[in-house]
Amino acid sequence: MVIGAGKAAAAMAAAVEAHWPGELSGMVVTRYGHGAPTRKIRVVEAAHPVPDAAGQQAAEQMLTLVHGLTPDDLVLCLISGGGSSLLVLPATGITLADKQGINRALLKSGANISEMNCLRKHLSGIKGGRLALACAPARVVTLGISDIPGDDASVIASGPTVADPTTREQALAILDKYRIEVPAQVLAHLESPACETPKPDDARLARCEITVIATAQQALQAAANYARLHGVTPLLLGDSLEGEARDVAYAHAAIARQIFHHDEPVRRPCVILSGGETTVTVRGGGRGGRNAEFLLALATALDLPAWALACDTDGIDGTEDNAGAWFGPDVHARSAALGLNPVEYLKRNDGYSFFSALGTLIHTGPTRTNVNDFRAIFLPAA
Repeated sequence: MVIGAGKAAAAMAAAVEAHWPGELSGMVVTRYGHGAPTRKIRVVEAAHPVPDAAGQQAAEQMLTLVHGLTPDDLVLCLISGGGSSLLVLPATGITLADKQGINRALLKSGANISEMNCLRKHLSGIKGGRLALACAPARVVTLGISDIPGDDASVIASGPTVADPTTREQALAILDKYRIEVPAQVLAHLESPACETPKPDDARLARCEITVIATAQQALQAAANYARLHGVTPLLLGDSLEGEARDVAYAHAAIARQIFHHDEPVRRPCVILSGGETTVTVRGGGRGGRNAEFLLALATALDLPAWALACDTDGIDGTEDNAGAWFGPDVHARSAALGLNPVEYLKRNDGYSFFSALGTLIHTGPTRTNVNDFRAIFLPAA
């Protein structure tokens, strides 16, 4: 039985069909437009990042599929980033509208992905290990593509088949930290011990295992190897950078200036590479995801002959139609000629409009994979 959820779920299902020698059946749910042709595994499309009724129906159907399995059955679960929103099943007493409202608030709050998924697990009837409980007593093997800083398997897609080390008290603290108001029934649910998720010592999960098969570090290493082949020195800052997108951009700019002026910690030509998942606290009414925000902030802070790119590896930056954007050494001259003030665009979180006006948005369409964000800053030889 094959099940799964995430932006890479359809592509993973197609790969399983291409390589599996025996019988198989099942279903996976992915984002609208991220499907792939399959013969035996049904692909369902639903909404991301705010869940919809199609995702709820898919979750209900998945629980029906795994009901009544035996110890002789094998469940292959294909999990990737985005699965938290795509596989949505509100806990008893909570409505889909409740979860949609909370998701919207979280996306604007500046909460990181681990915080978001802690709350999602405790409001779900399927995430945080609960899907694995529904599969028992079958053996459950999960293959994960990680979009999570640090590749914590329990956080990828809110860990539907993985024990959850977080607690409902932590979920309540996240609401308080970001001042997110929730309906009374949601608060009552989180205050009840019955909402707690299965923990790592839960014997019911003894036949569950997970392997992370693709990560941001692999993407960064591939880029670094490509750079070396072309005589460019790579500087990898890490695969798990988090924080406000603009603050991460300012830190990258400081490193670029150090290299440009002092040839430290590497000499030019070089490329600064980083991955992870930044956040954006929405203050204005502009358009753009976290990569456009990062790049716009970088442009305001970097006055060097440099090229820079920031993209989400799934091909979608936030809720827009672009993967990200890029700029070159002429970004300030070009924006001034067009009457664009990058500082003003940054104030209203309007990176999409800024780079659209410059003609440097990057459109890839859905890549059907997801190892989080990819950032590169190239500094040519002196």
